[in-house]
Amino acid sequence: MGKQAAGRGWRSAAAAAWVVVAVACSATVHWHLRRETMDRAEERLVSMCEERARMLQEQFGVTVNHVHALAILISTFHFEKRPSAIDQDTFAKYTARTSFERPLLNGVAYAQRIFHHEREMFERQQGWIMNTMKREAAPPQDEYAPVIFSQDTVSYLARIDMMSGEEDRENILRARATGKAVLTNPFRLLGSNHLGVVLTFAVYRPGLAVDASVEQHVEATAGYLGGAFDVESLVENLLSKLAGNQDIVVNVYDVTNASEPMVMYGPQSPDGKIPLLHVSTLDFGDPFRRHEMRCRYRQKPPLPWSAITNPLGAFVIWMLVGYIICAAWSRYDKVSEDCRKMEELKTQAEAADVAKSQFLATVSHEIRTPMNGVLGMLDMLLGTDLTMTQKDFAQTAQMCGRALITLINDVLDRAKIEAGKLELEAVPFDLRSLMDDVISLFSSKSREKCIELAVFVCDHVPKVVIGDPWRYRQILTNLVGNAVKFTERGHVFVRVCLSDNSKLEANKVLNGTMNGKDGKVDTVANGAFNTLSGFQAADERNSWEYFKLLLSDKDPLDDLECENFNQNDSDCMTLMISIEDTGVGIPLHAQDRVFTPFMQADSSTSRNYGGTGIGLSISKCLAELMGGQISFTSRPFVGSTFTFSAVVKCACKDTSSDPKRSLSEALPTVFKGMKAILVDGRPVRGAVTRYHLNRLGIIVQVVNNLSMGFQTFSGQKGATGSREKLSMIFIESDIWRPETDIQLLNLLHELKNNGQVHELPKLVLLVTSEADKDRYGSTFDIVMCKPIRASTIASCLQQLLKVEMPERKENQNKLSFLRSLLIGKNILIVDDNKVNLRVAAAALKKYGAKVHCVESGKDAISLLQQPHCFDACFMDVQMPEMDGFEATRQIRQMEMKANEERMNMLTSAERSTFVEFHLPVLAMTADVIQATYEECIKSGMDGYVSKPFDEEQLYQAVSRLVVGTTESAV
Repeated sequence: MGKQAAGRGWRSAAAAAWVVVAVACSATVHWHLRRETMDRAEERLVSMCEERARMLQEQFGVTVNHVHALAILISTFHFEKRPSAIDQDTFAKYTARTSFERPLLNGVAYAQRIFHHEREMFERQQGWIMNTMKREAAPPQDEYAPVIFSQDTVSYLARIDMMSGEEDRENILRARATGKAVLTNPFRLLGSNHLGVVLTFAVYRPGLAVDASVEQHVEATAGYLGGAFDVESLVENLLSKLAGNQDIVVNVYDVTNASEPMVMYGPQSPDGKIPLLHVSTLDFGDPFRRHEMRCRYRQKPPLPWSAITNPLGAFVIWMLVGYIICAAWSRYDKVSEDCRKMEELKTQAEAADVAKSQFLATVSHEIRTPMNGVLGMLDMLLGTDLTMTQKDFAQTAQMCGRALITLINDVLDRAKIEAGKLELEAVPFDLRSLMDDVISLFSSKSREKCIELAVFVCDHVPKVVIGDPWRYRQILTNLVGNAVKFTERGHVFVRVCLSDNSKLEANKVLNGTMNGKDGKVDTVANGAFNTLSGFQAADERNSWEYFKLLLSDKDPLDDLECENFNQNDSDCMTLMISIEDTGVGIPLHAQDRVFTPFMQADSSTSRNYGGTGIGLSISKCLAELMGGQISFTSRPFVGSTFTFSAVVKCACKDTSSDPKRSLSEALPTVFKGMKAILVDGRPVRGAVTRYHLNRLGIIVQVVNNLSMGFQTFSGQKGATGSREKLSMIFIESDIWRPETDIQLLNLLHELKNNGQVHELPKLVLLVTSEADKDRYGSTFDIVMCKPIRASTIASCLQQLLKVEMPERKENQNKLSFLRSLLIGKNILIVDDNKVNLRVAAAALKKYGAKVHCVESGKDAISLLQQPHCFDACFMDVQMPEMDGFEATRQIRQMEMKANEERMNMLTSAERSTFVEFHLPVLAMTADVIQATYEECIKSGMDGYVSKPFDEEQLYQAVSRLVVGTTESAV
């Protein structure tokens, strides 16, 4: 909790710091964008202000140049001409006509330089006296500058002495001294009342040198030319011609006196809140005066949306990144915590799995140990002299015990599947023999119910395949057992084919029936269904119309031991096995939970038929482990068809040649080439019977009624060739009628008396119940009760035809062979259960072994100190004080130590023939889970046999160990 609180506090501080950084970064972006905006506004302001200042200067300069030209004009035509060529009217007309060249001037006037001694003569010549600006007579002074010529717009200046005004006098003096145009301070112009300035330009007499001095300029001065500049109108006209005037405010200042600048244009008191201001210097040509143009925005430059949205977006992005980091961090912490919890759960699960395995081992051991004693003692009891009643009781008890063991095995298999501990074998086995063995398990039950029980394997399926035969047997036993259990009439039909054949057949089924949905079903003429037994089935794929697609025209005289396949040993194929029954079917509401463990269709199912509901669940898991799947089709009160697939490999080697791998005896070949007629009105059943006869090499001709059978046998319809070698006639019981007895016997005797046949064929009747054997009298040579298998047919025909069938070498005198292996062998049995000791000892002593029993691992170690006389040891796994694993490890350590001591005592030549001590130790326990088997091998044991074990399992294990020991000793 402390770490979590510290982590949360640290994350809160980091989150707050992240927000501060996000705000700072957003503010930085905002100020950066704002600064860029202000920089661009300033650049624009500078550009506009400089442009206006430049244009104002240019226009002022043009005006000054025109005034200068007018001064030269006056100098030329007024002073050089005698008399003067210019008078007031001429000057007024000329200046009026050329005023467009001087748009900045309101008007021009010329004032002549008059000395005091010339005043009187000048006034007589002009006819008027000089006045001051106040319209008074000019007072006496050294010099005068009366206006003699004026433009009409400034005619009010006529007769005024320009030297009478202080500022005008200064301008005149500066203008004649410098030879340049000079300006006055701004003032209100007469008439327009606009601010303006007066431009004064000195007019010199001809002949003034360019580099004349100030005195020379003053001496050569003849008069003064002046004009009034309306600065406000000038600037206003200029700005009206340019764009952007609405955005900026322009002020023109006279800054000759820097402390008190004078506004020549613009508002008197500009808004000081506007941050941007640009000052452009104006040069109007007067070296004594300075002017400036000051430009500013009329309003504060607006802030662009990008300066708001971009920082806001940056802030949002920062916050999103922070949120993502925080979420990722939290997710990382959560995942880390989940991983920690998962590790804890994994540890707990592993511990639980170990506990479960230990529990299963304990339960298996505790249940199987007494069952081993029960079954062992019952087996021993059945070997004694018992009355029929006692024997029946003992057999019933034994059957119940085996049923209980089967249930225990199913539960343990389910547990191993869920734990992933179930492993599959990959060994070659004869699939057809395995199918026959499974059918034989239910033969007595099918005969009691008088139902057809049959198996058919397509010719395309290899004889020998590689897979796990025990698990195949388990699935088939579950499915066939259920089919027989729930079927009271009709048939149970097991069919095996390749998946390719099954797909071809499925493509032909256009209107099949699935889970209670009706469709077209193939029937025969009498209204019965064309199936194995004539009863309707849930899936029509086993009706004759589609079943015949699986049949081949293979000659039974071909090699019987290995089918002619082109597959390599490594080729994989998928087998499709279907189990069809005509039983009660599965109710529609229960079909969804068929494969659920321990579930039945309804409560009455378990009550009426028994069972735990675990078989189908295990079968489904096993099918999936073998690379296939399982499915079913069921119709209530019609039947069910279960189909499962499994992947196997093809093996051309016959398992019958390998006694260690063989599951059944090889079929005899003495019947090869014999011919027979099969009379069967149901083509599917006839094909199945023909399949079993063909496996023995018998050539079979199938006819569907007795009349055709008689005709075929008597040589009619061109069948004489078959009559010559005909050995037997098979007739189905439902074809046979009592009235045909005499007809058949008369026909057979007639053919024999006529010499047409030398030996009558044997008559074989095929029935489904033991009770039918006594019904048909002595007409038939033999009555064969179904289900039929190739091995049972061979056994019956061997008795009927009196032919010899050589037994396989490894099966001859099996008991004698095992006795020869075990007789005189010293075997140590270690088990803490005295009943199990008695069972194992009795089983081994039965075959001549010398058995010594001990009840603990410590006692076994004391007896097995080197040297000892034992040839093998059966070691129980779970024992008090010292279990079988530890005892075996100590036995191996003792053997290793003894072998090293013996090796050190031998010469180099003797070491080449040295045989180490190795006592075969076989685990003997009721625990059958994979972990126990692995622990047995790890501890040094040589084999494994589970409880309860029968004599077959026991002596096979012992014989294998003893044989291996003998061979190694040799």
